[in-house]
Amino acid sequence: MSSDVWTRVVGDESEAIVFRRPRQESVDFDITPMIDVTFLLLIFFLVASSMDVGRALELPPARYGKGANPAQSTIITVAYQGDNMPPAVYLADGKLGTPLPDDSQQQRQQLVAAVREGLLSGKRDVIVKAERKLKHKDVARILEDISEVEGVRIYIGVIEKD
Repeated sequence: MSSDVWTRVVGDESEAIVFRRPRQESVDFDITPMIDVTFLLLIFFLVASSMDVGRALELPPARYGKGANPAQSTIITVAYQGDNMPPAVYLADGKLGTPLPDDSQQQRQQLVAAVREGLLSGKRDVIVKAERKLKHKDVARILEDISEVEGVRIYIGVIEKD
């Protein structure tokens, strides 16, 4: 028998006596002061810290590495056209001729075709020249397109304007 139920015998009949435990109130943990302290610490560290955004990063010159010979390379130039404009892609060294269409699928097809044609003519290296103001995602998309062709080495350069 359970310890909570007892039987009481009264005369010929027996009846169960049920002992109930007193209800315990649930303990609530108030975390409001902890949240307040957390936000105060956050505000303190935001105000007390200083960002060093204006400092330029000086990169050391390359000690090792080998450049690509432009005469034996397929050269692709990526030019900046504006903040809300897609970059202009040229299949030449510089902004020569007409750029590839702005449609990314057509650009991909023409880039892959040009790199394959260069590979067939013995040009294993591909040099991608990009202007400074271009976003990384624009250049990365073009590099991804070029990397579809197996057997090429990709070199990246930055065109600096005076």
